[in-house]
Amino acid sequence: MRRDRTHLLYMAVIVAVLLGILVGFVWPDVGKELKPLGTAFVNLVKMMIGPIIFCTIVLGVGSVSKAAKVGKVGGLTIGYFTIMSTVALIIGLVVGNFIDPGSGLHLTDAAKQAAEAEAAKGAAAGSTDFLLGIIPTTLVSAFTEGQTLQTLLVALLVGFALLAMGPKAAPILTAVEHIQRLVFRILAMIMWAAPIGAFGAIAAVVGATGLDALKALGIIMVAFYITCLLFVGLVLGPLLWMVAKVGMWPLFRYLGREFLLILSTSSSEAALPRLIAKMEHLGVSRTVAGITVPTGYSFNLDGTAIYLTMATLFVASATGAPLAFGEQIALLLFMMIASKGAAGVTGAGLATLAGALQSHRPALVDGVGLIVGIDRFMSEARALTNFAGNAVGTILVATWTGDFDRERAAEVLAGNAPFDESTLLDEDEQPEPPAADDERREMSPV
Repeated sequence: MRRDRTHLLYMAVIVAVLLGILVGFVWPDVGKELKPLGTAFVNLVKMMIGPIIFCTIVLGVGSVSKAAKVGKVGGLTIGYFTIMSTVALIIGLVVGNFIDPGSGLHLTDAAKQAAEAEAAKGAAAGSTDFLLGIIPTTLVSAFTEGQTLQTLLVALLVGFALLAMGPKAAPILTAVEHIQRLVFRILAMIMWAAPIGAFGAIAAVVGATGLDALKALGIIMVAFYITCLLFVGLVLGPLLWMVAKVGMWPLFRYLGREFLLILSTSSSEAALPRLIAKMEHLGVSRTVAGITVPTGYSFNLDGTAIYLTMATLFVASATGAPLAFGEQIALLLFMMIASKGAAGVTGAGLATLAGALQSHRPALVDGVGLIVGIDRFMSEARALTNFAGNAVGTILVATWTGDFDRERAAEVLAGNAPFDESTLLDEDEQPEPPAADDERREMSPV
């Protein structure tokens, strides 16, 4: 077995994060100038998301024997994610009412100006606009515009078309499989730039924020982190064990490098391609991993859901306009829709919060400026919780559909079947051809 040298890469990421914090504190102006390094790395990873989602879904859908299988996976995925997002919103509402962290703060003119900028950036769109936005302008524009749901739609259409083509689709599936190996290899190369990206991202946020914002608004930050931990430990953990008999800690240890990547870049999207690859390696079928993971990145934003409710209650309390119980229930229903569009907004959590308040309670929008200073630190917990929820959701959906290999998972989580970090694919396994003629005759709708 080849020696895994990528552990040096992730040690370098840890060192880079510590150096970034040091530079941000000692030379804040220099730290702020390093922000493009973090942005460049995240953009490099995002560049690969579209091709990876497309290849994974096309191979997953095009290789199944029955189209109904895909519909079952998609229905379970959206249903589960809707329920879990609602649970996360309720938890945020309960904790936000309990701690009432916004009391005693005052809104400054600078905060009002910052809030107005975020509201303009994240003006909430209606559900009709959101649904129409899933349809790309052209067949290839989904890849050029970086829209996950648009890529998902195109990949599903191509997969079903290949399924209907029968044996004639075999050469196309083989070509897509080779392209998938190529894009994963490119991603593995990009990951070696992770220390530089982590250094720039951390140095910039520490340089811009410093300790003042942390001291002034520490309560809401601590409460948010604790709430996310409670959601993961008391909701996701027991559910994962009851359904799939998989422990939360072994799973998190297996995904440790992805969590570190998210922590250093504050973007769960940076780990999306790796999550797809690792779920397949763990024993989740290609079809389930290819559909559930990308869908979760738009529909299962558990951390963002908790943030939206807690931050809204915080703003309402801080501006002296606390919400009544009936208003909180209305807010809960409204945020269920608003949170679904968070993945497509730059600065997702803060911009979506400002845009949602602009539509629901315009009087509270100015109060968003109170948390602009610490939003970057809270986004770490949002991204980590979103990622954890998507990983758990993928395993649960695979278990419910009978597409989860528990024996394989036990072997992987025990460390007996290490993930190939150099290719992000199981190169040692010799997969069968995408479609044998006799199997394709079964697949063909005619």
